[in-house]
Amino acid sequence: MSTDTSEKGLETLIMRHMTGTDGLVVASNTAAEAPAPYGGSGYIAGSPQDYDRAHALDVPQLFAFLRATQPEAFEKLGMAHPNDARDINRLKFLARLSGEIGKRGVIDVLRKGVAHGPLHFDLFYGTPSPGNAKAEALHARNRFSITRQLAYSTDETRRALDPARQGERSEAERPPVGVGA
Repeated sequence: MSTDTSEKGLETLIMRHMTGTDGLVVASNTAAEAPAPYGGSGYIAGSPQDYDRAHALDVPQLFAFLRATQPEAFEKLGMAHPNDARDINRLKFLARLSGEIGKRGVIDVLRKGVAHGPLHFDLFYGTPSPGNAKAEALHARNRFSITRQLAYSTDETRRALDPARQGERSEAERPPVGVGA
């Protein structure tokens, strides 16, 4: 049996290990509910079309997480159509989140969440203490996605990350390590 040592072969190997799928066919604007039970390391295969370059976020994955963990606060955002890129409340929230990441950094925003008007959103739930059922349930709803050939640049649209884990963002818009042309 021959081994595929090409870049595409390596990407497929990484995707299969992390998601249980090859990540080649992922429908856009759909956030998969759970990783495949037959393999993977808990990651969800993301779609390159879902990546919002202006805000450096996989918006359907973010909104799926917020709906699952903080449905009341998410409803109070008042987005008429969360999938509509022109919805003003959606744009305000994404701009706020992106601004906080730029100002405080990804780690701080993940640890402490983000305030948007009177609302507060947690973006990650840490390892729960034993016996805390509520914390265990929230921790289980964390979402980690990986996307093949993620075009991240708004200026140089041919630049792409070869598989990119969502949520990790370079400081000051520098191209991340591992950038392919």
